[in-house]
Amino acid sequence: MSQETINLGYVSREQFVPYHKRKERWACIVAHRRAGKTVACINDLVDACLRCTEHNPRMAYITPLYAQAKDVAWVYLKEAIAPLIAHGATINEAELRVDLPNGGRVRLYGSDNYDRMRGIYLDAVVLDEYGDMDPRAWPEVIRPALSDRKGSATFIGTPKGENAFFDLWNEAQDDPEWFTLMLKASETGIVDEEELIAARRQMTNDQYRQEYECSFSASVIGSYYGSMIEAAEEQGRITSVPHEAELQVNTVFDLGISDSTAIWAYQQVGKEIRIINHYEASGHGLAHYAEKLTQWRDELGYRYNRHWFPHDVEVRELGTGKTRVETLKELGIPASVVPKLSVDDGINAVRRILSRCWFDKDKCKDGLKALRQYRTEYDDKRKTFRKTPLHDWSSHSADAFRYLAVSLKENKVTKPLVYSNAGIV
Repeated sequence: MSQETINLGYVSREQFVPYHKRKERWACIVAHRRAGKTVACINDLVDACLRCTEHNPRMAYITPLYAQAKDVAWVYLKEAIAPLIAHGATINEAELRVDLPNGGRVRLYGSDNYDRMRGIYLDAVVLDEYGDMDPRAWPEVIRPALSDRKGSATFIGTPKGENAFFDLWNEAQDDPEWFTLMLKASETGIVDEEELIAARRQMTNDQYRQEYECSFSASVIGSYYGSMIEAAEEQGRITSVPHEAELQVNTVFDLGISDSTAIWAYQQVGKEIRIINHYEASGHGLAHYAEKLTQWRDELGYRYNRHWFPHDVEVRELGTGKTRVETLKELGIPASVVPKLSVDDGINAVRRILSRCWFDKDKCKDGLKALRQYRTEYDDKRKTFRKTPLHDWSSHSADAFRYLAVSLKENKVTKPLVYSNAGIV
């Protein structure tokens, strides 16, 4: 049977031609606002669905929130398949889904309900604004859905600090299995110069660099500490910070129960605060973190002074009747409790000390990402920033650093503490 040629009417912008011609299974596109990445990726999905030789191809376009999928991509998807309606294509408004004449299907999803995708198979997927997605969605659900038919994936977005999308972009750069494309407004010519000049006048430098010049290093909008961390980098205070063997080490914890636990380790030299290590993990009991302190002592030579914890470490657990202070003591960690201050006071305490902080660029890499990303919550309805921090992956390390700042006035150098059971000295 002869095949009919149907013109879908899509004409690619020249900047996306290399993407449409790619041979790699994986792709990562960092693009400025209004570059046209959504239109390009929607049409690429439709084309891939029509060309797929598998039985009943399945394609997905995923955004962080389901409502975003409808706002961002639904109109473009319906426009892309409009010429196919006369040939049997159908549109399902309720499920944000289109069915194509070859049995293929393209559907929109939100990662806020990623469990909805469990058990399905996918031949191709686009993940839009991957850095804002639930970090469990890709490894636990989406990636496995591609396995049996060796489906492909494209990650797209505009930078929002050094988050998961930043990590993905960096890793993809040197991997021959990945296609990568960065589109800056100053280079593409998609947005004319007059409009860019107007945007510069009406935006902060960080906002413009992030939204139009694809800068991952620009301070995250609403970030509490982003500009100060950037200043530390420019001033050479994010560098190799050696542990001084003759000085004692203090640690500060943010304890999670079902969430992550974060630890900062630091030394004080006059007014300097030298942040020499950082650690964060989840799904472990307190014994795991006692072992981490022992490891630092044995492998790095740390001699501990004080271990600081938030005030809720004194609350008794229903299951054991013990406070976590008591549990920590049994593990050989005498806990010092951070003075109780409001979150706002703690944030201001961090801002007061950051100009005196030096960070080890390697050991504190993940912690620095969290400090850059820690930001105020945005109220979509009122179109304004709220007074409370957004609780996300960055919160645990940022909270621990807040406790560090609050504890400094109370922190007096003492003789090294000798621990009962763990023998941590």
